[in-house]
Amino acid sequence: MESEDKVYRDLQQHLDSGPAGFQASDTGADIKLLKHLLTPEEAKIATLLSTIRWESPRQIYKRVRKSGIDMTLNELIEKLDHMVYKGTIVVHSEGFGERRYKNVGVSAGGMIDFQVNRLTDEFIEDLDKYHEESFARRSEGGPRKKMIPQLRVIPVEKSIPRPEKTPIAVYDDVRYLIEQSPGPFSVANCVCRQTKDLQGKSCQYSDIRETCLQIGPDHARQYIEMGRGREITREEAFKVLDRARDAGFILQPENSLKPENICCCCGDCCGPLAAAKNSPRPADMYTSNYYVVVDSGVCAGCEICVSRCQMDARIMKDGKSTVDMDRCIGCGNCIVTCQSGASRLILKEQQNVPFKDKDDTFMHIMANKLSGWDMFKMRMKMQLGMKV
Repeated sequence: MESEDKVYRDLQQHLDSGPAGFQASDTGADIKLLKHLLTPEEAKIATLLSTIRWESPRQIYKRVRKSGIDMTLNELIEKLDHMVYKGTIVVHSEGFGERRYKNVGVSAGGMIDFQVNRLTDEFIEDLDKYHEESFARRSEGGPRKKMIPQLRVIPVEKSIPRPEKTPIAVYDDVRYLIEQSPGPFSVANCVCRQTKDLQGKSCQYSDIRETCLQIGPDHARQYIEMGRGREITREEAFKVLDRARDAGFILQPENSLKPENICCCCGDCCGPLAAAKNSPRPADMYTSNYYVVVDSGVCAGCEICVSRCQMDARIMKDGKSTVDMDRCIGCGNCIVTCQSGASRLILKEQQNVPFKDKDDTFMHIMANKLSGWDMFKMRMKMQLGMKV
């Protein structure tokens, strides 16, 4: 009989082969996390799902039968929907006419986010161990291949007060991203801030917790059905962004033209942002189309921008504010509180245009991750209906 740990190890390796990745841990923290999230049977079923392609229950059922799992098609559908409710896989129905399923990553935007409102001390402890080990591993060794990020930074609203002087592309306009979405919309508590609350290290920037916006139809619907998110109107979504801007949060939608969610992050609680803040060059770690410049002749030296900057990019020099370009990620939070008008966002010469949608983002991540031959084999498997 297959050992329980092997079932979870197979799933870890399967998830790691996908676009989101999920590296093995030397301490076993990766397996502990998966055990928190899935039963052995659910882990085995998840291993049979694609990490890239949406598939119907019948497509998945063929693999389930071959694997030796004894269940009917209807029982599989019931199990898949239960896993969706738990937040360990995702579902998509728009355009297919039926529900289709695939795996979701563990970290950013994945299973961990879906655990909001149901976190336990034991889960958080194992999650911290895994993150500590992951960050330590990334800091070791020499230069690494530049990865395609799943998230990007866009300017907060009103940080470009004169768009006729500094044009803003629709994909960098947070209001447009919400206006072009058909809905429904939902808002959820931020799992990062909720984690810090449970650890007794509450966010120092704000006591606002409902800051995680779901604006993609299927994504919002899943949050609402799970009871993790609260359904809101389009106008209420704009108000969430207003509160996030006032708090100085950094806006991070998914790296696509049709993002499913927008994270309102802070360097106090968000793991990736905190890691970037502790690095010597945060600007290299984020995709952004803007940077800040300062007119020292106009700067009043009030230092509000210094306290607002989450990357420590604003520095006082001879009574005037300056910008460390290695640290500026172009979020625009220092602009909206600059009463003298000394600070402004400048469009970078080389623009980063997001991918068509999340599926397209994942395909580009895989193309960057795999060799040309391996990418060809993956595409052939997809053509043949095989698991990828």
